[in-house]
Amino acid sequence: MKVNVEVDCTPLEARQFFGLPDVAPMQTAVMDRLQQQMVSNIDKVSPEALMQSWFTFDPKLAERFQDMFVAMAGLGGMVKKDKK
Repeated sequence: MKVNVEVDCTPLEARQFFGLPDVAPMQTAVMDRLQQQMVSNIDKVSPEALMQSWFTFDPKLAERFQDMFVAMAGLGGMVKKDKK
């Protein structure tokens, strides 16, 4: 014997039927907190902030990046040769 039972209800109605707690307020609070953290940290990952943090520890790093990009672009023949 085969029996099929279809229940047409919303997730909230199903949680209430089984006696589970309503998690909507908790989900809203967690999402609000996550959004606040993302907005507060967005300035830390801006391109300007990243470049500033990279270039603060080594004054010659900008020159090294330039040499690296020239080499990656295939313009390696135009880069100054080692001094002898």
